[in-house]
Amino acid sequence: MRYLLVDGMMSGTGIRDAVEGGYLDPKDLELSEPLVRRISLWLLAYEEAHLEQYSDKDNIAALDAEGRKIRDQVREELPDAKVSYYSDAEARILE
Repeated sequence: MRYLLVDGMMSGTGIRDAVEGGYLDPKDLELSEPLVRRISLWLLAYEEAHLEQYSDKDNIAALDAEGRKIRDQVREELPDAKVSYYSDAEARILE
């Protein structure tokens, strides 16, 4: 079984190997093109929030809600993987 983390880290790809560490290219995981685009847009928004030092709490809540939806979609597309969500803004895993 593969263990993955969806996260919005500024220097990341949106998906991290939770055991080995390091970021994975969503395309290499054979995720659907709409999901890959969704991750890319979400990462851009998360990067902007990071640059604003996570000052807008409502925006962070919305970004983390979107991150959990992305996690759920990754779970659907990769049923043999355990996928969690890590909030970079809160520095913790959110379920």
